[in-house]
Amino acid sequence: MESKPPQPPSPTLLRRLINLDTAISLHVYTLFHPILPFALLKFLELSGDGRLFFPIILSLLFTTTSISTLTTTVTPTSLLLLNLLLGSLLDLLLIGLLKHLIQRPRPVYNKNMFLSFAVDHWSFPSGHSSRVSFIATLICFYSTSVEKVLVTQLKFVADGILVEYFVVIVGVWAAITSTSRVLLGRHFVLDVVAGACLGVLEGIFVIRLFNYENLNSFLR
Repeated sequence: MESKPPQPPSPTLLRRLINLDTAISLHVYTLFHPILPFALLKFLELSGDGRLFFPIILSLLFTTTSISTLTTTVTPTSLLLLNLLLGSLLDLLLIGLLKHLIQRPRPVYNKNMFLSFAVDHWSFPSGHSSRVSFIATLICFYSTSVEKVLVTQLKFVADGILVEYFVVIVGVWAAITSTSRVLLGRHFVLDVVAGACLGVLEGIFVIRLFNYENLNSFLR
C-alpha cells in the first residue's frame, strides 16, 4: 500500500492576510492605474513627501518666529509649526523603526521610486499615509490656532465656516494622498491603513503629551 505524500502545511492566518492584501492591492492598482493620470498621482506623492514638508515647515518657522522668543512668547503660528515639526520627527523615527523591523518588500510593480533612506526599500507601514494623517489630525484639533493663523498671517477674514472648510480640505487631501499610494503601486492596502492609523495616534500623542508647551515647561 503506497503511502500518501505529506500535505504541505496550511498557511498561517498572517500569511492568509498578507496574500489577501497583496491580491486586493494588485486588483485596485490594475483597475485604476490606466484611468488616473500619472501626473496627478505623482503630485499627491510630492505633496506628502517629507523632503518637501520639512524644508517648508522650517522655512515658515524661521520667517515667522524669532528664536529668542521661543522660550517666552509663542504665537499661534509658531506653536502650530513647532508641534507639526515635533510630530513629523516622531513619525520619521517610528516609520523608520517599523520598516526596519518588519521589512515587508514593496509591490513588484512599484516603478521609478526615489529612495531617500535604506529603509525606503520596505513597504510596511506607509510613511506618506502616516505623515498626512498626522497633519490632518493635528490641524483638526488645533482649529483655533488655524483660525488665528489665517487671520494674522494670511490676512483672511476667518470665521467658523472657513476654518471648517480648511480642516475638511486637509482631511480630504490626507485621504486621497494615502489612497494614491496604492494606486501608484508604492504600497499595499494594509500598509496604507496601518500608516493612517499610526498618523492619527501620533497626532493624539502630540496633542496630549509630546508638544512644545509640555516640553518647554519640562525643560524650564
